[in-house]
Amino acid sequence: MKKIILSAAVLFLMTPKIQACAWYDPDYEYFNLFTQSIIKDKTYLPFLHTLSNRFYGHEHYEIPNENIESWLKHFGNSLSYLETQTLVEKIPMKDLNAFKNGSNENSILKKLGSYQKHAEAIDYLIEAKYLEPFMRINYVESPDSWYRASEEGSKNATQLDYEKTIAALTSLYNAAKIPEIKLRYGYQLVRFNHYTRNYASSRDAFKEFVEPLKLKSAPYFMAVDQLAGAQRGLKMSEDANWNFFQVFMNSKSRKESAFVSMQLSDSASFDNLLKRAQTPEEKNMAYFLLGYEDFSNPIPMMEKMYEIDPNSEILKVLAARSINELERNYLPIYIYGDDQREPSDKAINQKTTTENETTETSPDLSFWQKVKNFFSNLFGSENTKPVEKGFDQSDKNLLNNPNRLPFYSKNNNLWGNEPSPDFLVDFEKLTSKIKEKSADEFWQIADAYLSFLKKDYKKSSETLNQIKTTNPEYITEIDRMKMLNEIVSEPNITTDFEEHLMKIYPVVFSGMTAVEQIPKYYGDDKNSTQDFIRDILANRYFIQGEKGKSFLMNNKLSDLQYNPNSELVKNVEDFYKKKNKSSLEEKIIAKNIDDVGNIEAFFKVIYGDREMRLANFDKAKVLYEKAKGFTGIPRVEYDWKEGETPIVKNAKYGDSYNGFNHISSLIFGHNTFESFESPESQSMVSENFAGFPFIKNDMNKLELATALIQLKKIGMGTYEKAAQANHLIGNLLYNTSVLGYYREVFVMDVDNANSPKYHFYNSDEPNFQYYYKNFTDRSAIEPDNFDLAIEYYKKAMAISKDQEQKARILFQMASAEQGKYYQYQETQSFDLKYDDPEYDGKQTEYNNALTQTKNQKYRTYFAELKKNYGNTQTSKSLQGSCSYYDYFMKKQ
Repeated sequence: MKKIILSAAVLFLMTPKIQACAWYDPDYEYFNLFTQSIIKDKTYLPFLHTLSNRFYGHEHYEIPNENIESWLKHFGNSLSYLETQTLVEKIPMKDLNAFKNGSNENSILKKLGSYQKHAEAIDYLIEAKYLEPFMRINYVESPDSWYRASEEGSKNATQLDYEKTIAALTSLYNAAKIPEIKLRYGYQLVRFNHYTRNYASSRDAFKEFVEPLKLKSAPYFMAVDQLAGAQRGLKMSEDANWNFFQVFMNSKSRKESAFVSMQLSDSASFDNLLKRAQTPEEKNMAYFLLGYEDFSNPIPMMEKMYEIDPNSEILKVLAARSINELERNYLPIYIYGDDQREPSDKAINQKTTTENETTETSPDLSFWQKVKNFFSNLFGSENTKPVEKGFDQSDKNLLNNPNRLPFYSKNNNLWGNEPSPDFLVDFEKLTSKIKEKSADEFWQIADAYLSFLKKDYKKSSETLNQIKTTNPEYITEIDRMKMLNEIVSEPNITTDFEEHLMKIYPVVFSGMTAVEQIPKYYGDDKNSTQDFIRDILANRYFIQGEKGKSFLMNNKLSDLQYNPNSELVKNVEDFYKKKNKSSLEEKIIAKNIDDVGNIEAFFKVIYGDREMRLANFDKAKVLYEKAKGFTGIPRVEYDWKEGETPIVKNAKYGDSYNGFNHISSLIFGHNTFESFESPESQSMVSENFAGFPFIKNDMNKLELATALIQLKKIGMGTYEKAAQANHLIGNLLYNTSVLGYYREVFVMDVDNANSPKYHFYNSDEPNFQYYYKNFTDRSAIEPDNFDLAIEYYKKAMAISKDQEQKARILFQMASAEQGKYYQYQETQSFDLKYDDPEYDGKQTEYNNALTQTKNQKYRTYFAELKKNYGNTQTSKSLQGSCSYYDYFMKKQ
């Protein structure tokens, strides 16, 4: 059994780029508000829209096998469908022979009565069961084959005596009196010749034994399927396609295999089908296949199908597919654009680098700017002002972009599709036209859904209210759409409206469980209507300024650890302490206030950490005093075996740092080389703590804050001890910044391993604009104030008389100044297109401008160190350990 202690954010991080993971499933990436499977003819379920498999899954609906149905009818419906299937597919040949010889032990065979009553059928089944293990084509391995051959010992048709088998089947065919049984023997003759690669004989057998019977029942199309395979072997591609097409049209359970067997790889293949199509049904099916296979824009094919038969069931299949694709584009389950800023690691992820050495790169923000522009209209954002009820919420609502992604174009954009913005309008015109001619309520439901996507909720509701149907699947879809129209139409979610939702839709809201610790991608549950409603409400609360409620709609309380933003934490705490919560708040939102140990202590540690980062040590001490009950950052352990659902347990820290206890005194030291993965004993060196007995080797945060208060008091003096005290405070502030070895201590993390918390961001842009979904994937850490460390270093410089200490302090100041430069660099926008013919030159110009600014404004302390302390032993030692400083010292 494996045991991994990780955050859920790290373990299950999901972005559009991470699609090679074995557990990634694109069909988890939409809400499925419009249920495609409401089409009435379930034999077409495999041809609904899916991105995960070749065909749409129909696990909850078994497509009837027309061969079994044919046998069911033959036996006069004396057996059930399942019993008939068992007889044909599972009962062994020995039981049939025993039944033939008078034994009547099998319960299913007993229901048939005597053997004599069904003698021809039983004899045929005995022969068929004898042949079946051999009925596969023989595998002929090519010398260049790279794939595995068939398993050793497996049977194939060539292992039967060809002449004897043909003679036996022919004799049985001639002896049969019942045309349906005779047809089945004809099917076996066609199949046996096909599987022995006697393709011409298979074709001839169809003409001799099948066609003359003029029966178009299930065995006939089974034989046509084999004929088409033989024609493929004879290189008669057009004839093979036509016959597979006939199987596709006339079978129920063989549609998938027939479709795969058809080779419709170009327009000529479809043209040949259309030329041979004589009946309206054949033409209609040919247009369906063209619309299905190409699917660049199905409307032209749907128009032709509408002209042939507006009541066509396969026309609904293309419509359902189109609606599903529209939903995937209009209603993404994740808005990746709510964090506009591309993270920059700035050398903080290097496994081993020299002291404070950095790799400086300039971000290309064009991609993220495109994302920002696209998603700014998708949801209501924080800057959107509420509107009055009875509104046009085009600047506020979840369904908010009039054009959305363009639709069904061959051009590529960020998401691989660039559909035409007119598709929704054109598609709505078509559905409106069809619903006037077709009696099927499907088209009214589809039309209502398209109005919903266009944000015309009034029209959508009016259409739904006019539908009269007894179809249970249609009724479910109509009720869902009425509910969604009501919710998305509400501009402000008040307490009264919350109570209304809980009262009118109890089943939906009572089923809203707490946010899962193990994301949906790990299990079988896909996104649902409830998830969509959760996102809608989270967005509305966000806009209304109820950030705590918005957060807890999509996250657990413990998730605050990943992005402990002070303002958000305060909003969540306010909701936690709120009296007289509504039913929805109590039963839905409050469910996500999970076990973080002592909740009050959890909040106080976050607040105290923020005050420490701001050098407000007195305030931090007061907060830490109220956090003595803190039991550790609430991480979890995932224990699992292959193929099993993980078991979630609270992590145990022992003597390790847990977010409050076990902080080393080396937090006041400095690093000899930068390696976040190395033990602190290798990366860090202690300063002189003589005269500071209150600095313990192992401290908790309260003790640490107390020590800093004492250091600050000592630092107000004018003697060497005061210089050392200020030096130590400066070290602590730098060491706990994003660049420091102890960067995890004041940001609710358990170690300094890389995470989004340690990236540099443009703090001028909002991190979340729409809601807090996927909160753990993004960083909301307030930026470091490197000037705080620099100010304490300046105090130390002003007091110290020790040249070596001053050299060390200046190097620390230069490191902090480098952090300021990284923050500046993140604010610089550079929208350069990759197809710009002057790309290289503009990129170089931009980088040169950044370098010039860096050298002019952010190398102050390196310059002073070089000028006034270059001959110190400390400076020479630093040249040996920091390659950039060595370069700086040597350049003119």
